[in-house]
Amino acid sequence: MRSIIAFNHDWLFAARELSYGAPDSDFTSVTLPHSNIILPMRNFDNQDYQFISTYRKHFTLPAARAGRRVFVDFEGAMTATTVLINGISLGDHDGGYVPFTFELTEHLRDGGNTLQVRLDSTEREDIPPNGALVDYLTFGGIYREVALRLVEPVYIERIFAKPLNVLTAPALDVDVTLSDDLPAGFALRAALLDSTGTAIATASSTGIAIHFDALDPLDPLDAIALWSPESPSLYTVTVTLLDGDTAIDQVSERIGFRHAVFQKDGFYLNGDRLRLVGLNRHQTYPYIGAAAPARLQRKDADILKYEIGVNIARTSHYPQSRHFLDRCDEIGLLVFEEIPGWQFVGDSDWQALTLRDVRVMIERDRNRPSVVLWGVRVNESFDHHALYTATNALAHQIDPTRQTGGVRFFQGSEFLEDVYTYNDFSDTVVAPTDTPHLITEYAGHRFSTKTSDNERHQIQHALLHAHIQDAMRGRDDVVGAIGWCFFDYNTHREFGSGDRVCYHGVADMFRLPKLAATVYESQIPASVRPVVRPLTLWAAGDRPGGGFDPLYVFTNCDSVELFNGDNSLGNGVRATDEYPHLLNAPIKFSDSALEIGIIYNYHDLRVVGTVDGVAVTEVRMRANGLPHILTMQSDDSTLHADGADMTRLVFKVVDSYGNRLAHADPIVTFTIEGEGELIGDNPFCLIGGQAAMYVKATHTPGTITVRASSPRLASVEVTITTV
Repeated sequence: MRSIIAFNHDWLFAARELSYGAPDSDFTSVTLPHSNIILPMRNFDNQDYQFISTYRKHFTLPAARAGRRVFVDFEGAMTATTVLINGISLGDHDGGYVPFTFELTEHLRDGGNTLQVRLDSTEREDIPPNGALVDYLTFGGIYREVALRLVEPVYIERIFAKPLNVLTAPALDVDVTLSDDLPAGFALRAALLDSTGTAIATASSTGIAIHFDALDPLDPLDAIALWSPESPSLYTVTVTLLDGDTAIDQVSERIGFRHAVFQKDGFYLNGDRLRLVGLNRHQTYPYIGAAAPARLQRKDADILKYEIGVNIARTSHYPQSRHFLDRCDEIGLLVFEEIPGWQFVGDSDWQALTLRDVRVMIERDRNRPSVVLWGVRVNESFDHHALYTATNALAHQIDPTRQTGGVRFFQGSEFLEDVYTYNDFSDTVVAPTDTPHLITEYAGHRFSTKTSDNERHQIQHALLHAHIQDAMRGRDDVVGAIGWCFFDYNTHREFGSGDRVCYHGVADMFRLPKLAATVYESQIPASVRPVVRPLTLWAAGDRPGGGFDPLYVFTNCDSVELFNGDNSLGNGVRATDEYPHLLNAPIKFSDSALEIGIIYNYHDLRVVGTVDGVAVTEVRMRANGLPHILTMQSDDSTLHADGADMTRLVFKVVDSYGNRLAHADPIVTFTIEGEGELIGDNPFCLIGGQAAMYVKATHTPGTITVRASSPRLASVEVTITTV
């Protein structure tokens, strides 16, 4: 049977190219995932990470080989990788976004072995997404996990489980790819397991196709729970390769039973129309680039669904971490996944890498119920008939169960895909009438917005997102809209705001929300979480001309009452004249009491949300604008002592009601004690009254204590346990 062994510890790293014979003393010890350089949050040159580095790992086989074949599996390394084992080159892999593997078997020694990796992290023109200027950064390092895999001479390479007839009589087909032809006397056995690990159906085959007929002996309609955003029911398919009665190999994949289809009049999930409301996600983080461990990857999915409230994410503009996608499967967040690239299409060799990326992306993720659309066109590229005919054909060949899209930025481009996916930065939603139409970007660069911008600018940013969402919902021929973008990100100088950051997100780089995030949050059902979010910093002189007229409150409550101190300003009016199609149009207050005169009669703000006549939530904001306390909070109280696990540490200056003060930017200084490391700027000058850094565990279990201090504010501390 196979053994899968984590291979992330005890690597050596040098930020330069070293020969195989270089001494270990030229290296430093690191744990994967690893960034080839820790960078400041902003104001750095992309050349800083563009260098050739060397990784080395000494190892003995941690499990008996016993005639098995041995592979090393890389989940991602940026950008061009050359692997050597015991001084012998195994070959190259070009590209940073899809997994790759090398076989070690013939070159292993009975004693110790040395694996060495030459990693070229330059933005090479011959490797997607580069070739021309790209509006994001690729960073560098072996930034995803590595594993050692020991398998029998004949083994299962992959399986593809295809639920069938899920709305009528559920069945399941499983295609199995073997490393070689199925030997005589060998057979395959498959089992479908529920969430408890109990086998609820089994099937066998003497070929490489396995069929569960109506999941006998189950009642096909009552027994299978469908996967949906509200109820993301997951099952596991396990396939075993048998030599007679002896198990030779086994592979498992998690699946969900769901029917997803894009039609001209909408996206349908399990027979019901679902408006797609989403945001684009880059895979990058401050300081560490793309080298984020599982915990941070999974947290992004949680923020998107539970905090912001969207139902789909686009993996702009490349395949992303399996940990992020795992979490999307688990919580019911839909995914549009696309190949690497941005506007540029290179020569035939470059295009061959694109086709390889299509294949590997789909083979890796086609069992995921969360993935509902494949992006097989380089984002915003011009037409290329031969390439995109080939990418579409390949996608349909590898996965006939899903449709394809190709993100374009101009009308009239050649349409070869199943879904017209379009970056629409117009003031009105433009849609063809003869094909499913999905808006894949809007807002973004049209309204670059920082958390420290004045109130009017932040409000206009939020209302732009509301306007496009409203326009999308007013069109039956538009299936949904995915905004640009989830959070701010580092980029090349040609796209950034002078500090090489694109401030296009509804959240900042640390995933902390701007006012625009409230537009999405307010559309979730009040039964899930009542939301009241006034679009104001409650600082009377921050808008040009002063005052707060008009004041929008985004809410899912039935009504909202506004108080200036003890003075009620009434319940406001739903702005359905401005936003007639939003599920929950904002409530608008426009009153002389909110105009410039309020400066002279200006008290604490109180906003009360009511559902079915009962007050269910309220927001209070101080009028004095004075810092009350410095707060600091960790997303997690426990970390794994594996040398890679991290959690986000959020710190803010707030008023006495707990609201961040967007124009309070003191310097905060940090100390850390125990088995951890701080990743971030220290000291840190807050931006928009808030910021974050990361706490990274060491390999030793224990306790981490982080203390933060700032002039004129009391110090605070957070304790984290590592196990």
